[in-house]
Amino acid sequence: MRKHRANDLGVTVTRWSTHYARVPAALRPWLLHDASLTARLRRVCAGPLTVSVRSQRWQRPLRSERLALGLAETEFALVRQVVLSCGDRPWVFARTVLPRQTVRGHGSCLARLGNRPLGELLFTHRDVVRDTPEIACVTRRQDQYRQVAAALLESAAAIWGRRARFYFAGQPLLVSEWFGTALGVGVPVRSEAAA
Repeated sequence: MRKHRANDLGVTVTRWSTHYARVPAALRPWLLHDASLTARLRRVCAGPLTVSVRSQRWQRPLRSERLALGLAETEFALVRQVVLSCGDRPWVFARTVLPRQTVRGHGSCLARLGNRPLGELLFTHRDVVRDTPEIACVTRRQDQYRQVAAALLESAAAIWGRRARFYFAGQPLLVSEWFGTALGVGVPVRSEAAA
């Protein structure tokens, strides 16, 4: 998989983002990880890693998602929302936006993942390109916070995440991943060195 990098960290901080310097140190390795998140979660999860589909339906993407994908305001996309959990603890809430042209033809497999993780497909497929990730934080004052907090069973004042545009067989999709505080504090995990 090829990646495009904007700076030494491979991260672009956007209007969508808060200041990078404020990212909690415990979450930095997760936010800046540039390989398969699913594979890394499996390595450190002391129990079973599960993917639970919260929803998958055609809808209008959020404004920031439309802008990132170059979609018109009236355009619909397939939006898939899942929670990745270690045992019974939700660790990551992921939201994927798949424009109509992306799930046609070769990309139709993206619409039929079920409880399989998208990352396993993206990071093993030879025809995938990933753009530079963006880091973000949602707080209680933002509309998206309620949905992310409910999915992660969070009550933290701020929830950190990242998003990246991928190209699957030349067609775009946007993946946003929001990280629960459980990943950064006191969670029983295996050492990556031992895994």
